[in-house]
Amino acid sequence: MLYLDHAATTPLRPSAWAALESFRHTFGNPSGVHEISRSAKNALEAARERAAGLLGAARSDEIVFTAGGTEADNLAVAGAALAGGSPGDVVVSAVEHKAVLESAAFIGRLGGRVDIVPVDGRGLIDPGAVADAVGPDTAVVSTMLANNETGALQSVGAIVEAVREKNSATLVHTDAVQAFISEPVDVVALGVDLLSLAAHKFGGPKGVGLLYVRDGVRLEPVLHGGSQERGRRAGTHNPMGVAGMVAAMEETVADRTSFRARVGGYRDTFERLLAAAVPEAEVNGPPDRRLVQHAHLGFPGRSSETLLIRFDQAGLAAAAGSACQSGAVEVSHVLAAMGFDEAAAAAAIRFSFGWTTQPGDAELAVKIVTGVLEDLA
Repeated sequence: MLYLDHAATTPLRPSAWAALESFRHTFGNPSGVHEISRSAKNALEAARERAAGLLGAARSDEIVFTAGGTEADNLAVAGAALAGGSPGDVVVSAVEHKAVLESAAFIGRLGGRVDIVPVDGRGLIDPGAVADAVGPDTAVVSTMLANNETGALQSVGAIVEAVREKNSATLVHTDAVQAFISEPVDVVALGVDLLSLAAHKFGGPKGVGLLYVRDGVRLEPVLHGGSQERGRRAGTHNPMGVAGMVAAMEETVADRTSFRARVGGYRDTFERLLAAAVPEAEVNGPPDRRLVQHAHLGFPGRSSETLLIRFDQAGLAAAAGSACQSGAVEVSHVLAAMGFDEAAAAAAIRFSFGWTTQPGDAELAVKIVTGVLEDLA
């Protein structure tokens, strides 16, 4: 099977496997006081130090370990909005991940105001429009660094500046889950107060992530129980998962320049050959401002559901621009926000390349896609 669905999840990196294996005998609960627990605690804190350094954080205690990107997004958005007691207002873009949009909707149900900033036809956010939505009671703004469907890269630094000029007390969160594998992610350079990552998107294990929380930022916990993570995230720590995540972070950062050149080349070859063979195929999103590993294409007049089934049968794994929920095909909220009608959204396919993609895979993918299209003609 040719796997071009790395944006959904990507295989474990060798370093992550090795880190997980090394924890076979380090099974202690880091909250305990005996030697076995201390060993797990020391490993956990060493990983926290490494994670902070990789993100440019000033302090290791600015890193909060979570059970994944969804939890990190919930803690950032809901935790920031509720930190003052009564719900503060929230500003998000229309193309955010559902974890952010649903967290904002939750705050709305509690009485906070939620403003959703539109995007243009390329899926890009106007920093000025974000600032216009910020008011005196806006607790947090959340805009992603890169879109998980189209790969569109947002101007987070400019958004931070615009928000700061409007209301210096408003926190800014960015979901960097999809971007970390190929884009430089430095919390100081970005200027954000909060930043989310999910390990499985860059070669770490599933079920673990982190939230960067700038020193001095207050969050209301969304999980209630023990006082782990300095009272910000209750629940027994996962030292093994954290070790696998941080090992994958280190390998990702070390490989990033090569990844961009190598994987970007595969993506460009795929799009070039496909454009020659299937001229009607269209790139969705900004061609010059997107992740190097994403190829989000529209096939006018086709059904993404049918194409994905046929691709799978032919040995190619990809993803659709729409989601199947409760037996019905639902238009992607990202494509809808970009102005796509139902037919256009239902004809969209995301091909996403990754660290395991090999020379020749792009050519093979084009052969499979064109073969399926010819069979369906």
